[in-house]
Amino acid sequence: MLIDKNLSTPLYIQLYENMRKLIENGSFKEGEKLPSIRSLANKLEVNNITVVNAYKLLEQEGYVFSVKGSGTYVRKISYALDPTFLENGDIEMMIDGVLPLSKNSINFASVSPTPEIFPIKEFKQALIEVLDRDKGMAFVYPEINGYEPFRESITYFLEENYDIKIDKDQIQVISGGQQGIDIITKALISQGDHIFVENPTYSGAISAFKSRGAKIIGIPIEEDGLNLDVFNEYINKYNPKFLYMMTNYQSPTTYSYSEEKKKKLLELSEKYGFYIIEDDFLTDLNYNAEEKTPLKSLDNLDQVIYIKSFSKIFMPGVRIGFMTVPRRLFKGIIRAKHTTDISSSGFLQRAFDLYLRKGYWKDHIKTIKKVYSEKYNTMVEELEKLNQYGIEFFQPYGGLSIWIKLPKDIDSVELYNECEENNVAIVPGKIFFIDDGVYSNYIRLSFGAVASEEIIHGIKVMENIIRKKYKVDNNKYLPFV
Repeated sequence: MLIDKNLSTPLYIQLYENMRKLIENGSFKEGEKLPSIRSLANKLEVNNITVVNAYKLLEQEGYVFSVKGSGTYVRKISYALDPTFLENGDIEMMIDGVLPLSKNSINFASVSPTPEIFPIKEFKQALIEVLDRDKGMAFVYPEINGYEPFRESITYFLEENYDIKIDKDQIQVISGGQQGIDIITKALISQGDHIFVENPTYSGAISAFKSRGAKIIGIPIEEDGLNLDVFNEYINKYNPKFLYMMTNYQSPTTYSYSEEKKKKLLELSEKYGFYIIEDDFLTDLNYNAEEKTPLKSLDNLDQVIYIKSFSKIFMPGVRIGFMTVPRRLFKGIIRAKHTTDISSSGFLQRAFDLYLRKGYWKDHIKTIKKVYSEKYNTMVEELEKLNQYGIEFFQPYGGLSIWIKLPKDIDSVELYNECEENNVAIVPGKIFFIDDGVYSNYIRLSFGAVASEEIIHGIKVMENIIRKKYKVDNNKYLPFV
């Protein structure tokens, strides 16, 4: 077990990460007692408090439990890997498209696009041109913050599409949105910091924040954005360091913020001195005449860290994204990026730069919006047939998912399990909520990875599952007795 006192990463974080890996790979077995605080501190030549803080983080994440007067012990690994959803620890990877489903499965869980709509021809052309133009230089390390011409292209892209004016030196190229969140966490979040998040929200961000010992405060989200009454009440109570939010087609609710609430959040950010992390991966996918804009487009005070991932609207495997960073925070972000992976692929940055400069992006967005809007309309049409069972859903007119509220008699986890047995993958809403103190009986259905025919069949399977337990009487659902 090694820790490096020369790194900027706090020693207790290094120790926590090392021990977490040892638990996950089975080096520490379930029920095994960890070394005492004093003995481990002596062995590593660190203060006792370093070990205490590392053990606290492990306990907060569900990896260990302590017995007063006895010591600290390893929990069952399935609990440690996903404390929020014990029965299905693989759900998060399934959502990201990492875990393959059976060939017969209908995948309403993944928000990743299908390979059929990848712009292979155009990107292949960009790759070939870069190789012919730059030869071996295409494979040297770019600057830590990214290949300069690509960062320049990003500034044009932001101004043309979102009316965001930013200097190229405030742009950090990243390998996807999750890396952006991890870098921010590593560079700017410390033990005990309060982080405000939408409730429900993306659980991958929550895991990253918790890994640094941050305290997560959930704020209820409404159809036009955060509940500002609760937000204002909590500001004085918790003094947040960051607000993490998704402005357009929020995951999982698919809600989008009103202009009024966006402006109010920026005002509060300036007044109370917290920064806003805006995670944007779906703003481009609107299916009606109402175009969405990011919060960053209104940010005249440099209070917003804007993360833009191309994974869900380009090709997930390319792993390209970027974030814009307030000048006063940039130095720490650069250091954290360097210790993470030195830099993102220079070859892919050069190719994506050419792809943007040639205007291929605009044609691609037109294509995928047409494909996705047809799927969206199909899913809405099929879901309306389930209204008779007391099922309600919000129409976002954009994004890649539908957020569905179930009646109390239909349990989301039970429905998830029965759908899984019938080769239909859905996501129970429970995994997105910060706590169990609010109504979490929702499911999220995504249409990015399925064909229209599969949508029709998959919703029919869901209806048949519901009909096994419920019957229709004058357009009302009643449980069988």
